[in-house]
Amino acid sequence: MPGLFPRSAVGRSGPAPAEELPEQIALVGEPSPVRIPAVEWAVWLADEAVRSRYWAKVHRTSTASGCWFFFCGISSTGHASFRAASLPGRTRRGTVPGHLYGYQLAHGVIPRLGWDQESPTVCHTCDNHSCQQPEHLRLGTPKQNRTEWLARRRDPGSPLADLRGPAGRSRAIGAAIRAGRAGGESEAEIALRVQTVITAGRPLSLW
Repeated sequence: MPGLFPRSAVGRSGPAPAEELPEQIALVGEPSPVRIPAVEWAVWLADEAVRSRYWAKVHRTSTASGCWFFFCGISSTGHASFRAASLPGRTRRGTVPGHLYGYQLAHGVIPRLGWDQESPTVCHTCDNHSCQQPEHLRLGTPKQNRTEWLARRRDPGSPLADLRGPAGRSRAIGAAIRAGRAGGESEAEIALRVQTVITAGRPLSLW
């Protein structure tokens, strides 16, 4: 779609403007802004091979309301860690949060997605960090995301209250899905595995 996005810095002499350079997302520790320009997202979203690799790591179910869990790489924040591209450099440039990729697959490229506190980010309405179900994702601001987290994290039944933390929860769910798929289990059998590991992380109650 010529004219919609700035030209890529690839193949151009001299340093590219800072706003066009893809920057590494922090996959360890506190997350930092994801400064991937729209032109890079557009290329990855249009690439059939990249799309196929993404969906091969997502456990999609037949239920319209259920979560679609990412069952491969998980970051320290519990989010899907998806290698959209292998870019040169010491850091894992080209590895992005899966839900950012999945949301844009469903809704198109979002300029300045996740760049800073003023830019839009993708929020999970289900509070499951590894969920890729488009119906469970919406655009918001980092402030809104934080406010919702603070409001819901004390609910014992919320995914945010999981005793293992977001990363532990996402990895346990991913392991359950991989085991079920490796054994050729049905969707219902895998769902039971997932529910079992979800229950294991719930806080103890007095009733």
